[in-house]
Amino acid sequence: MKKIELLAPAGDLNKLKTAIDYGADAVYLAGTNYGLRTASKNLTNDDLREAVKYCHDRGKKIYVTMNIIAHNRHFKGAEDYIRFLDDIGVDAIIASDVGMISLLKKVVKNAEIHLSTQASVTNFETCKFWKEQGVDRIILARELSLEEIKEIKSQVDIDLETFVHGAMCISYSGRCLLSNYMCGRDANLGDCAHACRWKYHLVEEKRPGEYYEIEDTEDGAFILNSKDLCMIDNIDKLIECGIDSLKIEGRVKSEYYVATVVRSYRMAIDAYYEGRYDENISLKLLSEIRKASHRDFTHGFFLEKPDSNAQIYDRSSYIRLYDFLAKVLSYDEETSIATLEQRNKISLGDKVEVFGPNIDFFEMTIDNLSDENGDNINEAPHAQQIIKIKMPKEVKTGYMLRKKID
Repeated sequence: MKKIELLAPAGDLNKLKTAIDYGADAVYLAGTNYGLRTASKNLTNDDLREAVKYCHDRGKKIYVTMNIIAHNRHFKGAEDYIRFLDDIGVDAIIASDVGMISLLKKVVKNAEIHLSTQASVTNFETCKFWKEQGVDRIILARELSLEEIKEIKSQVDIDLETFVHGAMCISYSGRCLLSNYMCGRDANLGDCAHACRWKYHLVEEKRPGEYYEIEDTEDGAFILNSKDLCMIDNIDKLIECGIDSLKIEGRVKSEYYVATVVRSYRMAIDAYYEGRYDENISLKLLSEIRKASHRDFTHGFFLEKPDSNAQIYDRSSYIRLYDFLAKVLSYDEETSIATLEQRNKISLGDKVEVFGPNIDFFEMTIDNLSDENGDNINEAPHAQQIIKIKMPKEVKTGYMLRKKID
């Protein structure tokens, strides 16, 4: 049986390595141009070379986005960039603009092309059309149900990819002009201001200055603010409807977020293929995902058409239940001492959880703490401070410590 691909976001080189180390089969990312996430650091050409090597050395794949809605000016230098991506060996290029796809096929005849969700593909006839144009994979619109995806798969032999976790857009498959209209930042060129997360009141045309309450709150309502997508509790249904790749959103999210979410979906997918996936496992992993910053969750369009419960009307803020405390840099097996890089304040007496790829987390109390020179300290309050802690269990480079917020 062909195993479904777990595809993770990589906003920078460090997040890429975290995604791969925590179980992603492939990553998607952007260079400094042509991608739809200017808020993430993205990767320089040198970074891209290193990224390809890191992925391929581990048998993983790397997909690069060129999925802007292109204007004339964007084609200047595009050919050279496409040749560069081909030379360094990226596994696929993600695009949605017809002109950009045409250029890709012209410059690199055997280029693997993944059609971005920006193309809003919702039916099998459109999939057939894009296959005839040389597209190898369709990243489906987020507005499809599992039954519709199953029917598409039965009608056309092409790889299908779908988002299964992360932020949802109020506009159809992300094709939004609200940010552009309100503050001149074009979502389709990667500069979305997330105006859908802002606070709104309703004003009737002939009653200027009269602000109508949409919800019973003086703070207004977040009428365009969607919940986050989460399908960790339906991994079996996703796999069985014929999807080839499960995609996690979040190129601007933190390294801790990437590790937490990728790890959970990796464990869920593996549990399915090993015959262990059940309600208990899915609920346990859902609990793990909630330990990363998130909004309330929704199943999106997969199980049924979303209703008013798919929106968040009273706030736009994230839910944060845990702090990311530190990342393990190295571990001495003889002394059981781990060297860590601090990310949030750590103090003696803190009760923390330690987790890593493909393991259950374990709990411990910080009863010893020293600086990088081995001198005892009571706390580590400085950003990225190097510290040492004696661990009750073996840990590995890349493991993380988190603490529940009181």
